[in-house]
Amino acid sequence: MNRIAIVVAGTLTLTTASFGIAGQAAPQASPAATTPAFKARKLTRAEFDALRANPSQLLVLDVRRPDELTSIGGFGAYLSIQAAELEKSLAWIPKDRTIVTVSNHAARAGRAADLLTKNGFRVAGAIGAQDYEAEGGALVKIAAPAPTTERSALSGQRR
Repeated sequence: MNRIAIVVAGTLTLTTASFGIAGQAAPQASPAATTPAFKARKLTRAEFDALRANPSQLLVLDVRRPDELTSIGGFGAYLSIQAAELEKSLAWIPKDRTIVTVSNHAARAGRAADLLTKNGFRVAGAIGAQDYEAEGGALVKIAAPAPTTERSALSGQRR
């Protein structure tokens, strides 16, 4: 029996399609295949917007790569720490705010939220920026800073 695996970008969801002999039923997906790989709550747009109503108590922690932030967009105010760097950056994250972690579809954000919870942070949950947008939310398009040349950077320092 041949199997084709399709990985959906940004979600760690694995879908398999089985092709067998005519008349044979294809195997059913196990419940584990549809269960998220994290324990944190996946927030809806409405839940996230309610948390954003009190910005002084909220920290939005985006764990995506810079190219994902510029190509997809994000939220107006956030702390950016890539998922791979999160564990060694815990000292930089304030513990006095409720945290919402962000990735494209909440898979990396969910794992990041679990890590933060394990380390004593108060985490409301995880959200996917693209999921938020699909639910009608507006993302802020983030532009990469213009490149600077060494000469222009140095001339600005000599003043």
